[in-house]
Amino acid sequence: MKIREIKENKKQFLSLLLLADEQENMIDRYLERGTMYVLNDNGVKAECVVTDEGNGILEIKNIATVPEYQGKGYAKALIDFIVKEYADKYSVLQVGTGDSPLTVPFYEKCGFVRSYIIPNFFTDYYDHPIFECGVRLVDMVIFQRNL
Repeated sequence: MKIREIKENKKQFLSLLLLADEQENMIDRYLERGTMYVLNDNGVKAECVVTDEGNGILEIKNIATVPEYQGKGYAKALIDFIVKEYADKYSVLQVGTGDSPLTVPFYEKCGFVRSYIIPNFFTDYYDHPIFECGVRLVDMVIFQRNL
């Protein structure tokens, strides 16, 4: 298993990025200013994009695993890598997600705790309703963990 930074042609991984953020113009808001990593294990299995949000906060803007490899620890391996890679540069790692039974337990298992909510994020910024596990996403929940 190898994790490498992608510096050019990040959109080559658009199909993977769209798994975590299904509207391309929302991805365009952070992709080029973010640092992208791809996890390769006999082929690309997962990706992650992080951004500097100021005040010692590093944010995971996008993290996704190829569907047939989900649940095998690839996304957790990326988070562990991010934590190790950035622990001496930032004080907080945060991620924003919908209040979904799929993502919330994953982030909690990775050591994140609920910090605050951005009301109506998914209804205000997306041009179509977003559903995950049959739940319509409305508010964004921000999870944080100390580095």
